[in-house]
Amino acid sequence: MATCSTSSAADDETTEPGAAPYGNFINYYTFNPPENRLSLVPATLLRDLTFSDAGTLILDVGCNSGELSVAFYKHLVPEPDERKVHLLGFDLDQVLIQRAQENNPLPGNISFIPLDVTKDTRQLQDHLDRHGCPRFHLCLCLAVTMWVHLNHGDGGLLQLLSRLASISQHLLLEAQPWKCYRSAARRLRKLGRSDFDHFKSLRIRGDVAERARQHLETQCGMELVQSFGSTTWDRKLLLFKRSQD
Repeated sequence: MATCSTSSAADDETTEPGAAPYGNFINYYTFNPPENRLSLVPATLLRDLTFSDAGTLILDVGCNSGELSVAFYKHLVPEPDERKVHLLGFDLDQVLIQRAQENNPLPGNISFIPLDVTKDTRQLQDHLDRHGCPRFHLCLCLAVTMWVHLNHGDGGLLQLLSRLASISQHLLLEAQPWKCYRSAARRLRKLGRSDFDHFKSLRIRGDVAERARQHLETQCGMELVQSFGSTTWDRKLLLFKRSQD
């Protein structure tokens, strides 16, 4: 997950946002706390989506150190139903995943694994198979798209969306706007590092959320069913539903 905030972090490179070219910030939730998203999402969301009592699976893509995963779970899941709802969070940064595992207050309901979704998703399919579900009931993809886009190009972004749509019944998407791309590239250059490989060659620019919507609806069999508004960082929270098998 990632930021495009223009406020400076610490001078130390390890806390400077540009020091995390994959969005794997070590202090992410200090400058973008979970409340920024949770305040927009109704606590009744799972019930509103009419999931069955057979068990609900939630996937959190790019979960960082897990604070939002845990907060999201507690926000959506009434305590009597906890055993019926399971959340799986993953991130490519093994240090962040270790921190998430160590600080997980609900290990029976929430689990974290290291995974690079651009390379291999077999672990996600294994998780679905273990629970006897063809797809995750709800997939969270919050502030992840830009980092895949910058590091893997237009094709990488579209492949991510297609992969998540193929394993999700509902997808809650927060795509960073183009101004965040410029900020990320500027911070990287400020640290004297090479620019993102694909930044200058990207053809998907401007309203990235709209381009993501078009791809999900025309290529992935999903439809936009609700917008929960925009976060304090002017990012839309869009809920998509699978419209066909």
